[in-house]
Amino acid sequence: MPEVSGGPGGPGRPGRGHRYRRPFLQVDRQTARKACMVQSLAVWDDPHNMDPAYTRSRLRHEGLPALEKALGKGVVEALARTAQLSRDDADALDAWAAEAEGGVRDEDGRLECAKLYALPPAVRRRVLRRAVVAAGSPAGSLFARHIEEVDRLITGWRGQGAINLPGRVEAQRQGGRLVIRQG
Repeated sequence: MPEVSGGPGGPGRPGRGHRYRRPFLQVDRQTARKACMVQSLAVWDDPHNMDPAYTRSRLRHEGLPALEKALGKGVVEALARTAQLSRDDADALDAWAAEAEGGVRDEDGRLECAKLYALPPAVRRRVLRRAVVAAGSPAGSLFARHIEEVDRLITGWRGQGAINLPGRVEAQRQGGRLVIRQG
């Protein structure tokens, strides 16, 4: 799809809440190109979009046509709708986690394991991720498996030791509290 500047920072730059925004995701290439031409906007075709070395390019040129052939027209539109619904759900869960975080901390700001355990898993893991990033773990190096390990300190406590996380951050359960700090 042609690149169109828009939103904070322009294309490929994080927008509000550090999430990538794709306002024209539901607009096909031909429609976007025509809209640019009508408004005398320069169209730039990213050469990476045609390079099969990139997974997204192979998916666009091989995977999606194969899905449409097997399942019929409308697959791309259905995937775009699903992506929008998932984005809305993720935004709601992120907001819920931000609100819940204050309620699971003790007077010293430490996370209380029993209160974390009571949260729905999707919210709890987001609270844990926020806490790990706040302690200094680089968000780009923090993967689901890291958060699952920290979550097991809450949901599968068996006396295990500290969890080492990216950025020299460690998470450890101590006396019913979860201590997350840079070591």
